[in-house]
Amino acid sequence: MRPELVTRNAVIAVRVSSDRQFQQGDSPEAQREQLEMLADSLGAKVTKVFVFAESGAKVNQPMQEAIDYCADRRNNIQLFLIKSIDRFTRGGADFYAPLKRQLDAIGVSLIDKYGVISQQRVNTLEHLGVEYSWSNYSPSQKTEYLEAERAKDELRDILSRMIGAEVRYTRLGYWMRQAPYGFMTEKIETRNGKRVVLKPHPVEAPFIKKLFELRATGIKHDKEIIDELNLMGFRTRLHYVRSKADRTKIIGKRGGNRLDKDAMDLLLRNPIYAGVNNEKWTDGKPVRTVFDGLVSIETFNAANQGKVVIVESGDSVSIEKEVAPLHQRTKGAKNPEFAFRRFIGCSKCGKPMYGSSSRGSNGKLYAGYHCDKGHYFRVPKDELENMVINFVKCLSIAPEQIELISNAVLGEWERRRQVIEADVAHFDRQIKELEAEADATVRKLKMVESETAIKYMEADLIDIERKIGEVKVAKEKKKTSNTIDFNKVYGRVKYFLENLDQVLIKQIDPVKKAQFFGVFFDRIPTYEEIKTGTENPAKITEARKLFGLADLSLPILVAPPRLELGTQGSSGLCSTN
Repeated sequence: MRPELVTRNAVIAVRVSSDRQFQQGDSPEAQREQLEMLADSLGAKVTKVFVFAESGAKVNQPMQEAIDYCADRRNNIQLFLIKSIDRFTRGGADFYAPLKRQLDAIGVSLIDKYGVISQQRVNTLEHLGVEYSWSNYSPSQKTEYLEAERAKDELRDILSRMIGAEVRYTRLGYWMRQAPYGFMTEKIETRNGKRVVLKPHPVEAPFIKKLFELRATGIKHDKEIIDELNLMGFRTRLHYVRSKADRTKIIGKRGGNRLDKDAMDLLLRNPIYAGVNNEKWTDGKPVRTVFDGLVSIETFNAANQGKVVIVESGDSVSIEKEVAPLHQRTKGAKNPEFAFRRFIGCSKCGKPMYGSSSRGSNGKLYAGYHCDKGHYFRVPKDELENMVINFVKCLSIAPEQIELISNAVLGEWERRRQVIEADVAHFDRQIKELEAEADATVRKLKMVESETAIKYMEADLIDIERKIGEVKVAKEKKKTSNTIDFNKVYGRVKYFLENLDQVLIKQIDPVKKAQFFGVFFDRIPTYEEIKTGTENPAKITEARKLFGLADLSLPILVAPPRLELGTQGSSGLCSTN
């Protein structure tokens, strides 16, 4: 051992390229052990160990922190120990050279375990007793640069093989990324070997299913859905935040938030929940996954209300996104002033009509429905809406169909009762979990003496008690939501089925009135078809799922005996044959 090296101080720099490599393979512990043995062989004292879990191919090199430490004269560092050049940087010679020059400038020697970096310096003008910066060089410099470039090429090859395989398997329907909320990853044996798929998360998946179910039924507003899921315990997934400079350091955590409108929209529009993957690696072409989604495609489309639609065509799928016209983006699609727009078509071209008010020469506003597809067609607002009511008055449902629909309503009532019971059971489990958490907090409270710790634990206990109260209130509200007498509901259903016009006449909300009118048709009827009675709606499209519970051989909508589907005359009766 050379005496002059005994007192030299050294730093050890350990780097792994990923968190996975941090846990297995070329681990920091293995590198540190090898470099400590190198320091002993050099007679150096290790004063600082840097561990980085960060790619060495990035612009911001992780080793810069260790070099800055060496540059501080107070630390008195002479040696910088690394396992190999590819652990120092994978950015090639362009990154290696500046880092090495920084160490040379402060008089710190870079030493690798394999001896590629020579500590010998050669002055080409030494025989003349003259030295310049360009005449003093390291004989191993070319070898070092070649090794740095080799490390860069190796990184490129590794990433090309890995990312290329992941892209290919993604296009085959497997999953290659972090599991989205509601899912967890699982490796299974497939014809393509052992591959990763998604399966429902035991805690998160029920929230996603509930969200889509509530949105698809359209019974509750978005705020009511959000409040219900939050009361049931919805929280976003927790993630640990690591330092950008050192991936081994956890500097905080994020997540654990309650559901809000933005988060709800992101969840609803993600097609992965319907078993369809659409991302950069699929080249903009949606693919069916080899695993099941959490909801069906029909439920996904219903929940997104036309904003995002998954269209099936044989084995392939496509995704369509609605781009609203300017007037809808400013006023909204549900404008109560012209509720029947988009529900009735133009008599000339059949395209949906829209509504607006024009000002006459006398300054008075005249409201009407119109078509602006290159021709003029306009109907006064009152005339069209009265025509709709008169048209519905001429419709009736066959007695056989009324009985089938009423029985279907009974089945839907029973289904909702079971859903309510399941929700109440979920609230009971949540209350038990919170009570157990409160008991554990009380036991810890008895064991601590620090006033600060007691203060925080008491605050946690108060928060738990508050949550228990909220959940109990939500549970009671849910239990009482199904206390309505079904016989009364059953009677009202039969009454309205026998008197369709009463639904429109007694409905105060004009938007709901228009929506009810729209369910009678497979396509948008034109104003002329309604006016003349030539339109014969054979199915109620919005209730197709309901009527599909039975094999219907009769048309759902029929005209009363001796009457056509036409408009009423001045006497209030439909026109006869």
